[in-house]
Amino acid sequence: MTTSFAEAMEHAVRILSGAASRDVTLVHHNDTDGLSSGTILLSALEQSGYHTTRFSLEKPYPQVLESLLAREGGIIIFADFAGRIAPLISRINQGRNLVIILDHHPASPSVDPSVINLDGELHGLKGDRDISASATCYLFAETLLRHSGKSAVHLSHLGVLGAIGDGFLVDGALSGVNRTLLETAVDNGLMSVKETPEGESYSISLGGTSHPAATICTVLDTLGGVGYYDKGTDRGIEVCRTGLVPALSSYVEELMATKARIFTWETQKLREHIHTTAYLQWFDVQDRFKPMGIKMVGVFCTEIKDMDFLDQGKFLAGFQHIPDEVPGFGAIAFMATKISMRVSRTLSQRIRAGQLPGLDRILPEATEHLGGFSDACHSLSAATTVKIGQEQALIEEIETILSKRMEQHGNR
Repeated sequence: MTTSFAEAMEHAVRILSGAASRDVTLVHHNDTDGLSSGTILLSALEQSGYHTTRFSLEKPYPQVLESLLAREGGIIIFADFAGRIAPLISRINQGRNLVIILDHHPASPSVDPSVINLDGELHGLKGDRDISASATCYLFAETLLRHSGKSAVHLSHLGVLGAIGDGFLVDGALSGVNRTLLETAVDNGLMSVKETPEGESYSISLGGTSHPAATICTVLDTLGGVGYYDKGTDRGIEVCRTGLVPALSSYVEELMATKARIFTWETQKLREHIHTTAYLQWFDVQDRFKPMGIKMVGVFCTEIKDMDFLDQGKFLAGFQHIPDEVPGFGAIAFMATKISMRVSRTLSQRIRAGQLPGLDRILPEATEHLGGFSDACHSLSAATTVKIGQEQALIEEIETILSKRMEQHGNR
């Protein structure tokens, strides 16, 4: 952790500790990184004497932000998203509440002292290499608990899990802050590392039982994504806190069967036809992924991005309609669609080498041209939302931006 980031953590904890309220609203993402982040914060806040109300979101939609920030004198913590939209949160909040953002995506500084943006990208760290959201939340929890004479090492394995779930490995191994936390977890008997021909393989202890970390990531992503509208995130927190019990394993198997059935059908459909442009290949599942959550279009893109029927030299994009419902908030009229973008192994290498622009430099700009919403984007994976009916227009905007950026990178 950089010196400036450590100082920012200390400042945030001092502000939190000095707040009049002891009630915290915790809002976190619904994938492995978000669920492990949520568990870390929930545990640390409870140990520190805070009463916590928790929500899991697929994205921090403006409509939900307005509802959360309408109160006054509250404490709201966002985990694994919102780093980029700190200025938007500042404008909505208008100084009414203490807001702490714990994120690792490309970020924008806050314009409101009551909105504290603890995003490693603002302190010289790479969010898709050095530090995950769960690692960021662990550092915050460690600082918070240390102020009351307590230790956070019992949460260190969860601080590592998010990086594994997001696939942030460098040459097959964790690096940066993620690696430092791995070493802490190993020293405390909470994780183990095994060398393989492909790199490192990790095991994690949950509820006194050791599991392959990759298996737990699959479980959490399935619960949070496929089971999002069926209290899947509650079950994900339960796995992080107490382990994987047989009843939960059976439920996960049912969800995975649902996912496999839907994905297999959609893959066959795309083998027959997928939309293409000069730089893009794209599709729109509309409502066909129900009852799964909207994270699943990104998961689907990840699963198919290197398949033989796709052009490995083109960027991949998929659309999925957003249900007009958010668990815990009820009905919300979004009338919107989510676009997820991924890149093949071939394009990944070229983006990493600086030969091509990353998705975080393309998709947010195109989305904002149409008045859409963008928050958490990385160079190799990105997602935003626009209104239903703007799909073709967004593809054209992306194509235009890509054409200009390709010229700049000498790739015409």
